[in-house]
Amino acid sequence: MALAHILIVEDDAEIRDPLERFLKTNGLATTAIASAEDAAAVLAGGQIDLVLLDLMLPGEDGLALCRRLSAANGPRIIMLTALSEPTDRVVGLELGADDYICKPFDLRELLARIRAVLRRPFPAQGRPRQAEAVYRFSGFAFFPQRRFLRSPAGLRVPLTGAEADLLLAFCQHPRKVLSRDTLINLTRGEGFAIAVRSVDILVSRLRRKLANDDLAAEIIRTVRSDGYVFQPRVLAE
Repeated sequence: MALAHILIVEDDAEIRDPLERFLKTNGLATTAIASAEDAAAVLAGGQIDLVLLDLMLPGEDGLALCRRLSAANGPRIIMLTALSEPTDRVVGLELGADDYICKPFDLRELLARIRAVLRRPFPAQGRPRQAEAVYRFSGFAFFPQRRFLRSPAGLRVPLTGAEADLLLAFCQHPRKVLSRDTLINLTRGEGFAIAVRSVDILVSRLRRKLANDDLAAEIIRTVRSDGYVFQPRVLAE
């Protein structure tokens, strides 16, 4: 089985080099670079499964690179940054990051987060796929392995990795009240530490993308104090 390939984009060599050694020691193929500009060549030259992305980079910053990768349905993204304010985390999640960890960080915790993100059902390009599942609801067709959502009008609706994970959890548990903690466990894994506010952000983003003749609020209903219900009837094929 091919090793998962991690791209580290970090301009501080005192962080980048020990991190690269640690990940390789723990069984991950790793490439380390110092700028967003260098990332384009690496991403074009081979399969990258996940990007560890510093926000404060020389030249193009990490937020801009995150935006580009998410728009292109690129690899998973974990942001690494010294910016620890809640608004900074919200911006990162809004742009499509799958996770966010603040500096200084514990290497073992970061490794656990990497493994949790890699466990999500998003196969790498060029690797054999099993028969692809599809979920149909309210005129939409969702193909979770490709993070592909087709609208009732036949248009592609772009999804980030975190949005696709959330939609998959809803499609697999329709018409049930799912608490925020339950959604975290379904999308991130048992015991994964993340603010419940992040779930609300993702639900808000997903609602906007499911907006179809103002039906988004009916597709995902908020249950006060309890969580959310995915209301459509879902046909799994």
